[in-house]
Amino acid sequence: MKLIMGIIRIDKMNKTKRALTEAGITSMTATGKVFGRGKGFWDAKVIEGAKQDIPEAITHLGVEPRLRPQRVVTVVVPDDKVQTVVDTLIEVNQTPSPGDGKIFVMPITESLKVRTGESGDLTLD
Repeated sequence: MKLIMGIIRIDKMNKTKRALTEAGITSMTATGKVFGRGKGFWDAKVIEGAKQDIPEAITHLGVEPRLRPQRVVTVVVPDDKVQTVVDTLIEVNQTPSPGDGKIFVMPITESLKVRTGESGDLTLD
């Protein structure tokens, strides 16, 4: 089993849910608005200058916020469905612009269904 965590653009959530369902992935969890950033385009010296209220640095940063609103989608699937989920997340969320997000794939050692006590892959759908 693997946990796939996708950090995606907030406006791609509905398309992502629909695409995962169409790909046969019926269970997922999404968290509300989260904030984050990747490398971005800003030099550390420019950011430091903006913190010191240097007008040229502030102008260079522009109006884009330092942290972008995003969503986190988590899906736990058997190993044989990992590539389907990853491919679906990329297909739906990839744009030509920075800020499309990240995907992390992590091992899960156990899964238990609270109501029935079932364990393993039986708990996933």
